Amino acid sequence: MQKRWIYNPPDQSEVSRLREELNLQPALLEILLKRGIHDLESARSFFRPNPLSIHSPWLMKDMKKAVARIEKALSTNEKILIYGDYDVDGTTSVASVFSFLHKHHHQIDFYIPHRYREGYGLSQAGIDHAIKEGFNLIITLDCGIKSHELIQQAKDHGIDVIVCDHHLPDPTLPPAYAILNAKQSDCPYPFKELCGCGVGYKLMTALCEHLGWPQEEADEYLDLLATAIAADIVSMSGENRVLTYLGLQKANTNPNKGIQALARISGLNQTLRLQNLVFMIAPRVNAAGRMDDARKAVELFISTDESSAIELAKALHADNDERRQADRSITQHALRLIEANSDWNERVSTVVFHPEWHKGVVGIVASRLIEQYHRPTIVLTQSGDEASGSARSIPGFNLYEAIYECKDLLTRYGGHMAAAGMSLPIENVEAFRDKFEEAVQRTLDRNLLIPSINVDATIRLQDIHQKLFDILRQMEPFGPDNDPPVFLLRHVTDTGYSKVVKEDHLRFVIKQDDHRISGIGFGLAKKSDWLLNGQPIDLVCHIEENEYQGKVSLQIRVLDIRPAEPQA
Repeated sequence: MQKRWIYNPPDQSEVSRLREELNLQPALLEILLKRGIHDLESARSFFRPNPLSIHSPWLMKDMKKAVARIEKALSTNEKILIYGDYDVDGTTSVASVFSFLHKHHHQIDFYIPHRYREGYGLSQAGIDHAIKEGFNLIITLDCGIKSHELIQQAKDHGIDVIVCDHHLPDPTLPPAYAILNAKQSDCPYPFKELCGCGVGYKLMTALCEHLGWPQEEADEYLDLLATAIAADIVSMSGENRVLTYLGLQKANTNPNKGIQALARISGLNQTLRLQNLVFMIAPRVNAAGRMDDARKAVELFISTDESSAIELAKALHADNDERRQADRSITQHALRLIEANSDWNERVSTVVFHPEWHKGVVGIVASRLIEQYHRPTIVLTQSGDEASGSARSIPGFNLYEAIYECKDLLTRYGGHMAAAGMSLPIENVEAFRDKFEEAVQRTLDRNLLIPSINVDATIRLQDIHQKLFDILRQMEPFGPDNDPPVFLLRHVTDTGYSKVVKEDHLRFVIKQDDHRISGIGFGLAKKSDWLLNGQPIDLVCHIEENEYQGKVSLQIRVLDIRPAEPQA
């Protein structure tokens, strides 16, 4: 699939002015300007995230009410249930708040809903459990903002509920004792992009201040918070960037036993970076909920014993292997179903259903289908008497709003702009497919159907060196709103050593003037002729380190190539 390369060079007078202050090479200045950094002071804040810029938890609506209610529960020895979702954000949230409170209060337990028996968020089984076991207070994490009936049911049985969530609320809020969610329209908290674990961290920070506990008791879980921020794909700007920066420091100096165990069984013996949390830690945690029971992910993160943490990490590792096999086979099946659909080419969305698919991997399959077709995608399977599934969007399209337009066909739904989940009667699947397509047709900018790559800066091979890379490293952590910089290299040619590897990938060994560099382009084998015929090409890439047999060198990770445009 051909991609659009979007490159808007900055005003050169701005580049020159900033260079006088920072004395950096032009490519780095372009990157900074595109991130809104226009002077020395903002550059200092960007390169050195400051803990003092973290907002007071008391700015969040209902924080005083939530803290007062928890203080009462602690002082009167009430039973507290910490309830969270089965994904990384939910399990890290539960592990953090449970461990934090358990140091001071032993009438406490946690509950993670089973993905298949109960589904996303607060469940009937969870409320029944709380009633049966005599809990007085439920603290939800990463869920609850849409659970009107279940929270009312808990309230009717004398159970107060504190909701800690970050998903978009409906116009009418549930009847909770307190709701901590910065996305409430009347919440004055200035940063709106916290994940669920971030809201939990704010609650812990407020409790430390109010009850005179050391702030270190909340900060002990910053590495879990960084994992949640990375896995939940929330904005890597503002407060999230500072919290992730601090969390990575914690992960590399005094890591949670669970993170340490997962890194060890993953064979990671180097400095933990955000991509490690995304690609090595998060999939194994998510696999627990996808393939079995996410409760063991919480047990891993609350473990204080190294040997038990290793055993739990091995169990998650095995779940992840099973998840990958299911992912591959279901993706192939889904592609066959799509290609057999006669009206496929006329649609701008994908809704695909099969009753026998594994519910735990439908979200991953949706992402795989987007890689292939680049359309808003929903993958559904049968769960009990209903169809249930996950949705994924393409950049720039608000998926949640399109699903909201179909709410009359759904029994449950929730999510945000980029991802969502839903359940619906099986007999509604065809009607939902058509209504979702209508909503997407009406609201989608057709330009978004062509995948795009935003280029940060042009660069020449002679300017790719260790000093440049060291400064790029200081721009981490990367994530949405602070993506890894993308560079445009013009008029490079093959040295004669480039080749196709493992059928789908392209190994680059390219030159420009007297300079050479190696690299890899995943899935670019179909475009190999453009490189291997000896003609000049343009390419877009990241710059990264490659370690091989103990030797570390710089390489490029190529995102796309095309024949070189004529030079001016």
